[in-house]
Amino acid sequence: MAKPFRIAVLASGRGSNLAALIQAHRAGQLPAELALVGSDKANAGALELAAEAGIETFVLRQRDFDSRRDFDFALFDQLAKANIDLLVLAGFMRIIDGDALRPWVGRMINIHPSLLPKYRGLHTHRRALEAGDREHGASVHYVTAELDGGPVIAQSRLAIESGDTEQTLAQRLLVQEHQLLPAVAAWIAEGRLTLDPPDRIRLDGVELAAPLRLEAGQLVR
Repeated sequence: MAKPFRIAVLASGRGSNLAALIQAHRAGQLPAELALVGSDKANAGALELAAEAGIETFVLRQRDFDSRRDFDFALFDQLAKANIDLLVLAGFMRIIDGDALRPWVGRMINIHPSLLPKYRGLHTHRRALEAGDREHGASVHYVTAELDGGPVIAQSRLAIESGDTEQTLAQRLLVQEHQLLPAVAAWIAEGRLTLDPPDRIRLDGVELAAPLRLEAGQLVR
């Protein structure tokens, strides 16, 4: 019997994207085992969501380690012991040491609320509004040592409406994030999406010339 594809999720906050992954799994749309959820915050809502879904959890606190680097290596050691195939960062609000994450390149993805390479880092909704952009969006990308700089797998796009605020834009985009992340995770679990380092993404063996798009809840070229 084939070993199930095992996914771990790291989150620092309420875990809305984790909830979307759990829902997709229950609906039979994510052919993988949600095996582990970790956080750097003991009170993260994501941990409660995971426990309610019967998913194993763990917490590592920065203050318990001598350095950020020590924390990051301990984090990845925990994941390696759990035989994780894919690590999903879903609102994990830390910059990870490049040496610690290097063995995971190609097995680690992040969802970011902007149309990368635009607006890496924080306050993406505000920056899009201040720039007068006509559209905004979310990106799922492979994680590398460069902050929000890894190869972009897929994106969803959203028209910015007159009168939008940071809050309204964030709320409308979150609906798309909750479709985008599970769809990408499913195709990775199925072996359809792979990364040839440093930056060649392949779908069914064919290199992608541009990120996939989310249309009507489905990924398309």
